Amino acid sequence: MASVHICYLRDAAGVYGEGLRYATPGSAGMDLRACFDEEEVVVRPGERFQVPTGLCVEPCVPDVAGFIYSRSGLGAVKGLVVAQGVGVVDADYRGEIIVWLLNTSDRPVVLERGDRVAQLVFQSVCRLEPVAVDALSETERGAGGFGHTGRA
Repeated sequence: MASVHICYLRDAAGVYGEGLRYATPGSAGMDLRACFDEEEVVVRPGERFQVPTGLCVEPCVPDVAGFIYSRSGLGAVKGLVVAQGVGVVDADYRGEIIVWLLNTSDRPVVLERGDRVAQLVFQSVCRLEPVAVDALSETERGAGGFGHTGRA
């Protein structure tokens, strides 16, 4: 297995216990935890909240980046989702990972220090060279957008 270097900030090591890791052998992502100074914070309905994770990462594999996804239980049950859909941690970023959460529910949600707030998945990226052209190749679909097939 390839590795990723982790730098713990402040007292994040205490929040992560045994460190950033996969919860099970089949886990796709590693749980990111809330590492704010307060013991708990309240995220009101419709509010976005910036959650520091207390760590920085350095993937040790070329052409890999980190992607921050919502935790299914937190999103489906409590309504807290990653605000921008998916966060991207570029391979050359060395700052603290910050997770922006959005409360999509109709009630306030309490987050406690150390709570699992998102998951970090490392994925391959394909960087392509942009080339300006006068036209694109023809396809059966063409420029047909959402709903172009007439199916729901």
